[in-house]
Amino acid sequence: MEIEVLCDESELFGDKCKGDKQVVWMSHGDEVAKMPDGFRVVSTSQQGAVAAVENHVRRFYGLQYHPEVTHSPLRMDTLRHFLFDVCGVSADWTMEDVLNEEIKVIQNTVASDDHVICALSGGVDSAVAATLVHKAIGDRLHCIFVDNGLLRNKERERVMDTFEKHLHLPVTCVDATEKFLSELKGVVDPERKRKIIGKEFISIFDEFAQELEKKFGKKPAYLVQGTLYPDVIESCPPPGSGRNHSHTIKSHHNVGGLPKDMKLKLIEPLKLLFKDEIMNVPEGFLKRHLFPGPGLAVRVIGDVTEGNRLETLRLVDEIFIQSIKDAGLYDEIWQAFAVFLGIQSVGVQGDQRSHSDVVGLRAVTSQDGMTATWYRFDWDFLDNVSTKITNNVRGVNRVVLDITSKPPSTIEWE
Repeated sequence: MEIEVLCDESELFGDKCKGDKQVVWMSHGDEVAKMPDGFRVVSTSQQGAVAAVENHVRRFYGLQYHPEVTHSPLRMDTLRHFLFDVCGVSADWTMEDVLNEEIKVIQNTVASDDHVICALSGGVDSAVAATLVHKAIGDRLHCIFVDNGLLRNKERERVMDTFEKHLHLPVTCVDATEKFLSELKGVVDPERKRKIIGKEFISIFDEFAQELEKKFGKKPAYLVQGTLYPDVIESCPPPGSGRNHSHTIKSHHNVGGLPKDMKLKLIEPLKLLFKDEIMNVPEGFLKRHLFPGPGLAVRVIGDVTEGNRLETLRLVDEIFIQSIKDAGLYDEIWQAFAVFLGIQSVGVQGDQRSHSDVVGLRAVTSQDGMTATWYRFDWDFLDNVSTKITNNVRGVNRVVLDITSKPPSTIEWE
């Protein structure tokens, strides 16, 4: 959306003049209806909605759009001007300073005789969190990787190899496939899926904590998770937190999906960071595409336990991702995956009528995960992938492509 500066002397917009325009991401459904005393409107949208206000005397400033996302092209100029010129902040910190400060926070939080559990999902976020905590407390960190039956093709083997041989983290692998799938049987609501998965994860972590208590004589008090700031934003603070200003988009199993009676206290060293601020792990691992904590449960629309849905999706996803790698496109894409749509269509396979499953392909580019744009594949590439899937995955006779950006959609389907 395009906004326009309304005055020549706006602190928020600095050297911008009256009439200057810029494109921003302004997706809110609510708007300012009445200005509080002492404030003035310094920018509006083309439709007349208030986009920016300021109170010079009280030094209060407000934007009704997202200056931090890639869909606001002047985002860095806006933030830089506000921090350095308006607020007078000095640019004397580095990402290394942030990480070192977080290590000190962890050391001050965890007692010298405490042991800590870290939930490793196999993704970058939890691996970075584990690496940070390991630097802070050493061998008192105990990582656990849960195979919940919702992993990608050969994910368990690949993840354990990375953790043990490359990241050198102490990891215990727990196979809880039957437990998770049993609890998810018949569940189709995506929020309920996430809640169930979050609860089952915590249950396993509690059992793991009891085993560590027997071994070390003291039960771990903390659980480390790789929660990022976009996870917090999308999950929204719970009722009663005093911060009920936004709606829940979806409950991340490590934020909104956690049970209220959880016994372990959380350590989330990355929760105020965005994805592009994460570092300090091997580059090859850092470039891996994201994989949601709830796993394939949020990529199967409907009941994940019905028929061969999970296995079908694993095979489709493997073909899609390997094709992307073979084409040299993997590093250009923020996230790519397949979705089992839970519907069937009529087709012709082997010269016979078929009534088989439909799968969707999703690929996006992004810098921070807050916004995303669907990736423009070459048509020949898509033709090749679709042919490979329908020829090699039994029970699939139709492939569709998701060409929706975020917003209005989220990256994951559920």
